[in-house]
Amino acid sequence: MKITIFGLTVSSSWGNGHATLWRGLIRAFARRGWNVVFFERDVPYYAGTRDLGHMEDADLVLYADWSAIRQRAAREVADADVAIVTSYCPDALPATQLVLEAPSALRVFYDLDTPVTLSNLKNGQRPEYIGPDGLRGFDLALSYTGGAALDELSSLLGAPKALPFYGHVDPDKHHPEMQDPCFAGDLSYLGTYAEDRQEAIERFLVEPAWRRPECRFVIGGAQYPQDFPWAPNIYFVRHLPPPDHPRFFTSSRLTLNVTRRAMAEMGWCPSGRLFEAAACGAAIVTDVWPGLDSFFAPGWEVLPVDTTEDVIAALNLTDQELKRLRENARERVLAEHTSDRRATEFEAIVSDARRCPASISEVA
Repeated sequence: MKITIFGLTVSSSWGNGHATLWRGLIRAFARRGWNVVFFERDVPYYAGTRDLGHMEDADLVLYADWSAIRQRAAREVADADVAIVTSYCPDALPATQLVLEAPSALRVFYDLDTPVTLSNLKNGQRPEYIGPDGLRGFDLALSYTGGAALDELSSLLGAPKALPFYGHVDPDKHHPEMQDPCFAGDLSYLGTYAEDRQEAIERFLVEPAWRRPECRFVIGGAQYPQDFPWAPNIYFVRHLPPPDHPRFFTSSRLTLNVTRRAMAEMGWCPSGRLFEAAACGAAIVTDVWPGLDSFFAPGWEVLPVDTTEDVIAALNLTDQELKRLRENARERVLAEHTSDRRATEFEAIVSDARRCPASISEVA
């Protein structure tokens, strides 16, 4: 079968969580015999940080202007079994119009940023990637976030059907590796700077760094401001492309996961970094949010933290205790949260939608 996708980016992992997810999923689709075409607007900030210029498993169409590729896009949609528009796609509105006119393709909107979408709507701001008719014309809305978000996609945006389609990890790309002295530490954190994560970062990493000056803390990411409250024992590594993530996760005794505020408040929205770290065999400390135990068992596969003291306690755990956490988390992610597992789920969703549309509503 064939999937045509209009997305934010798959060519650059800089400052976004979309690219790595799409790469893993596209590879999984290819292994199952799917033909994928991915349309991405060639914007300067991703062009300058591109870490994937060619895809062997998909036809990547980079374009400067929608009008230049509209005819080709129309042909690819007309020939597709599934046509997808995603959140933050720069040309989501014209792509949506094209997809809604598809003669035979299953018309799907995939929101990889559902908490942000819903938060903006409640504040009276319609996201630029959703038109005035909301999601009413689509056959199906997939959401990176489960729980109550699914009902709100229907009530606020008119999605006829909404299903969770969670994050995942490609274990061929994320797996345990040899430790790298450049990334070595007692506690690491990998993530793009976000103002709504800052309070948690200070509570779970900066304050522990001041209290434990003998320990080494490492932050990797992009867009960190000059006034970030660094401590003498916090070391910074600028944006790391995905191939470097396994060494980063493997090189610290513990790694920290912090969820964006809107995602944490809504719940059932696991960060892609959470799955990546687990697949790399990291011992994970994570903030707590509704639905966490649907993905990992707190205390057995990950360590939930709410205070600075919780992090200090985690730092005091023995190597044997952390080894147990690593093994348990990796076993869980390989069983339930791989890209291949999500590709299988996607096939089932598509099959059910084509065979019996009502069954989707029952599942949701």
